[in-house]
Amino acid sequence: MELIHNTTELLGVTDRNIKITFYYKRPECIVVNAILDYTPSACPHFQGKMIKYDFQKTSKIPLLECQGMPTALYLKKRRFQCKECRKVQVSETPIVKKNHQISTDIQRKITQLLVEKDSMKSIAKRLHISTSTVLRRLKLVKTKPNLKSLPKIMSWDEYSFKKGKMSFIAQDFESSEIVAILDGRTHATIRDHFQQYTLKVRKKVEIITMDMFTPYFTLVKQLFPKAKIVLDRFHIVQHLSRAMNRVRIQIMNQFDKQSKEYRRLKRYWKIIQTDSRKLSTKRTYQPMFQMHLTSQEILDELLGYSEELNQHYQLYQMLLFHIKNKNTDHFFALMEAEMETVNPIFQTVFHTFRKNKDKVCNTLELPYSNARLEATNNLIKVIKRNAFGFRNFDNFKKRIFLALNTKREKEQVILSRLAL
Repeated sequence: MELIHNTTELLGVTDRNIKITFYYKRPECIVVNAILDYTPSACPHFQGKMIKYDFQKTSKIPLLECQGMPTALYLKKRRFQCKECRKVQVSETPIVKKNHQISTDIQRKITQLLVEKDSMKSIAKRLHISTSTVLRRLKLVKTKPNLKSLPKIMSWDEYSFKKGKMSFIAQDFESSEIVAILDGRTHATIRDHFQQYTLKVRKKVEIITMDMFTPYFTLVKQLFPKAKIVLDRFHIVQHLSRAMNRVRIQIMNQFDKQSKEYRRLKRYWKIIQTDSRKLSTKRTYQPMFQMHLTSQEILDELLGYSEELNQHYQLYQMLLFHIKNKNTDHFFALMEAEMETVNPIFQTVFHTFRKNKDKVCNTLELPYSNARLEATNNLIKVIKRNAFGFRNFDNFKKRIFLALNTKREKEQVILSRLAL
């Protein structure tokens, strides 16, 4: 804890060489008039004696809010002249950098707000500065990768930068730090980026989690020879869930659209998709049945409409059970046993799993997934939505790096005095 000894320190004016002449309050802002003056040191060029010359034109330096109002420091800086070389030098203060008009507190506050998910326009409005000032601060952020190391466990995915354009993102599974953000997800783009790392560094990558985007498989084999591919469990379950839904629709369309079977199968589709162990036991009134029923009772009624629907539902639930309990052998044995008898929709899904058997096995046996990267993608969507989209990919990339990679080591928080 640090004690505040006077009003000037409360305003952030800690330089003892600044003498405040007077304050006054305008309808739109608070103005602090001050003079910067001190005894100069020797000339940095000829080590000659510096004499006081005159005052520079008054600088308007924005400060943090005071009393909920914009606050500005109108500072007159003393100029000094060398007796030997006649060069003129302007007095300096830690409140503002040389040749700058924005205070260092405001600069730090901009960085802090950029780490959050506010848009640049809202940051500028909040600090009473221009959007260009915020953008200049953003451009100082460096996003060059560390080519000497890669995480042992990496997660790959893509996100939407613009409509119809997908971009690539890689993240450290353990620390959730961004490894790479690329403008595109083509083979050439990803390969060119990771080939900047030496083969020795790339061989240290042991696990890469990803969705079932097939082009990534060949890239991993080329770039990371010792890495195992782990598919996201969500996407495996999603393939089965979509197949079950398409079978339900196919059977539902066999009934007349005005029949109770058609309307109930259409209305209660979520119950068929839900894991049977998670069905609600609460009895509620169901208008389509005109009675109080539990979810299990509704399900029994729906499965009674079609033997084919019942068979596929039981198969679907058994596969979910084996995924949940990581029974790899039972999972593939059940698929092989039912391959010839199931609906062609399920056959297509089974062929996909069989083709990528080693990757599906890794998924069920290893405790890794893309869940953390999906959470990161959700934060990226929030940043994009708050900014109403980005035209410049580099600015978007820097905002993501600031929000995710520097969150644990961001600059000291500078609070608005309105909050105090």
